[in-house]
Amino acid sequence: MDMIQVAAALLSAMLHAGWNAAVKASRDPARAMTAQMVLSAAFTVPGLFWSGLPASGAWIWIAASTVMNILTVSALLRAYELGGFGIVYPIVRALAVLVVVPLAAGFAGDRLGPAALAGIAVMTLSLAALAYDAARDRAVTGQALAWTFAAGLGTGAYILCDAQGVRAAGSPWAYGFTVALTNAAAMCWRRRRSGAPWTQLGGQWSVGVPTALAAMASYLLILWVWSHAPIAPASALRDTSAIFAILIAVLWLKEPFTRTRMVAVLLAASAVPLLRLG
Repeated sequence: MDMIQVAAALLSAMLHAGWNAAVKASRDPARAMTAQMVLSAAFTVPGLFWSGLPASGAWIWIAASTVMNILTVSALLRAYELGGFGIVYPIVRALAVLVVVPLAAGFAGDRLGPAALAGIAVMTLSLAALAYDAARDRAVTGQALAWTFAAGLGTGAYILCDAQGVRAAGSPWAYGFTVALTNAAAMCWRRRRSGAPWTQLGGQWSVGVPTALAAMASYLLILWVWSHAPIAPASALRDTSAIFAILIAVLWLKEPFTRTRMVAVLLAASAVPLLRLG
């Protein structure tokens, strides 16, 4: 991976952690998530006029990604209710890496060198340490873990769909803008009993606008990376979002910086050059 691709994946990770933390910290995460997706779609409409629609070969992946994304969001919101951000988020990201790495070779033909494989292993160990640290401090129910595992598997599935779709689309921008619209439409259908889409924005503008901007920037960045770089190491870099989430919690929310969290951050930092070499 080139340095510009590494930098883009890391920036995507930071933005992803930031907007997820903001949604979880809101008074009504489900409404905040819906507002983020609706506003993301609204913001991307002008871009779609500029980019045009994706190539026809991408539409099957767009449909699959949309279905998997909505299932994942549903599981994630439920997991957040039961387990908390500090437990759920690291486990979801670690599971996504474990799903993507073996399947990327079969579905996308990616072949990884020893350095990339070592980097992915170190990154997974880092995320597992974060999950262990969070779980050690709180009681985790079986139901919470079940929803978390479902969200992790769904995350890995839509990552593979997006990575394949963006390569078939001919343009990461056309693909990203289109998926933003289909995701918003699917989320509004899922939340149809809560009212029309515009009613979902009531009281959510202060959360919805910045999270929508961060989410779309994060998504477009990683789509661009996937269109140029192997899926597995790029996804592992993107999953440093769990590390950024810890740093946000420590620096902004004044949560404790435990020894395990320090080890996890150092492991993640050591994985970056390995992934770059791979």
